[in-house]
Amino acid sequence: MARAGLTTELLTRAGAELADEVGFDQVTVSALARRFDVKVASLYSHVRNSQDLRTRIALLALEEMADRAADALAGRAGKDALTAFAGAYRDYAREHPGRYAAAQLRLDPETAAASAGIRHAAMTRAILRGYDLAEPDQTHAVRMLGSVFHGYVGLELAGGFSHSAPDSEESWSRILDALDTLLRDWPTA
Repeated sequence: MARAGLTTELLTRAGAELADEVGFDQVTVSALARRFDVKVASLYSHVRNSQDLRTRIALLALEEMADRAADALAGRAGKDALTAFAGAYRDYAREHPGRYAAAQLRLDPETAAASAGIRHAAMTRAILRGYDLAEPDQTHAVRMLGSVFHGYVGLELAGGFSHSAPDSEESWSRILDALDTLLRDWPTA
């Protein structure tokens, strides 16, 4: 029997909060049960297992990030859109490191196709339309942007830039300038 007050959505959100506090890799049904001071079995009517919980957190994070990026992009184009989009992801990762890690979870193809990940790709491609890139260059650029944003954020979250000058904010700005220049002058094959 399900414990009164517990829902799949409540458990997913609590799991996301737990991920931000202790790290996504530490989120399990057992850890969540301890948080609610209930037996693990009482959560199984809401989540199938730890993998199901982790997938739900990943889907929540993808949705939150897509909403944030869409808000940041509204009414912007070109470099302004690129900067806003990148900033939305970076800010989300800084505020929600566990959820950001969750958003990197590999999803099965059916789940991925129904997730907000599709919105992320569509927004990236919308930004790139301002740079007039045709296929396959557009796909290469999508992959490049994702790699640069994720790589920089990952290194920054791990403290990789905190040991020396210049400030990471200055580097971030310079990287975005360089990406804008590269996208405007994209090399043709």
